[in-house]
Amino acid sequence: MSHFSITVRVYIEDTDAGGIVYYVNYLKYLERARTELLRSVGFDKPAILDEGCLLVVHSAEIKYQKPALLDNELTVTARVSKLARSYVIFEQSVMRGEEPICQASIKVACVDQQSMKPCALPERVASVVRRELLPA
Repeated sequence: MSHFSITVRVYIEDTDAGGIVYYVNYLKYLERARTELLRSVGFDKPAILDEGCLLVVHSAEIKYQKPALLDNELTVTARVSKLARSYVIFEQSVMRGEEPICQASIKVACVDQQSMKPCALPERVASVVRRELLPA
């Protein structure tokens, strides 16, 4: 799968006093797209894996290009750009039509649910990501 997207409408709760999307809310839009991408390949609760592991955001690099405004309809994309032993990197964007609003690179790490220390992605998860989500 090379392209995945969801549609998000900007509501008043997403904006500041000027009707512009508050910067942190883009993180919520990006999270929804990653979650739905993983759901589309069979993971019902993408943040919690059956093997006692959690998927957590390790780091995020976001470039804001233009403001999104109240009532805009946005397209939020997600794709896997790298699969490593204990993490996955997602390249994401928020668009208004063809106009880029922001671009992001999000590193999601796998951690042990008890110790909260990094651990290897379960092979079941890694194989689905490798087969279904990595570009050929």
